[in-house]
Amino acid sequence: MKTVIFDLDGTLADTSGDLLEAANACFRDMGHGDVLRHGEDAGIALRGGRMMLSHGLRRLGAYEEDVVHSYYPMLLEFYAEAIDHHTRLYPGAMEAVEALRGEGYGVGICTNKPEALAELLLRRLGIRDAFASMVGADTLPVRKPDPEPLREAARRAGGDPALCLLVGDSDTDRNTARAAGVPSVLVTFGPSGEEMAALEPEALIDRFDDLPGVVRQLLG
Repeated sequence: MKTVIFDLDGTLADTSGDLLEAANACFRDMGHGDVLRHGEDAGIALRGGRMMLSHGLRRLGAYEEDVVHSYYPMLLEFYAEAIDHHTRLYPGAMEAVEALRGEGYGVGICTNKPEALAELLLRRLGIRDAFASMVGADTLPVRKPDPEPLREAARRAGGDPALCLLVGDSDTDRNTARAAGVPSVLVTFGPSGEEMAALEPEALIDRFDDLPGVVRQLLG
């Protein structure tokens, strides 16, 4: 079976608001108040919890690796408590997923969000059953851009890892697909959308309506 594997944060859903809230809860605990800003720092949020903590501390002129390390578990706790308050699926995302399923493609998720949090978010959004596989940052001993999580997501979706493509929104996704020897499709509607063309993926999409046609062109 041919499979279409999706990144989660910044690809299927804009999760930046809830991620920023979790990071700011950590900064408030440190006594700094809210350091990161909605909108402006959305791109940082989608690069993960440690990146948010590091970026905020550097903004304060107070970066210490030990502080990032010690607050990261707290950030995950804050995030789990309010994981879906601001998160929204991108327009047309699930319609595209259903169209691909209807055409016989296997569909799965490969994310660098911890598996338990990814599962929780998908259930809260009511979309977990739409995906035949879900591989998170800690599902395997390695994470993206290592190609093995992508290959495993394809396998768990019932597919041949050599006959998949990855839909994503970052250099991590582009590099993962390249390492696996399969195509990548990058979305341009996320916070870092203007940077996607420079990564030279096999395709760019400005809206999810275009995805099924692009998949047919790339995978047949």
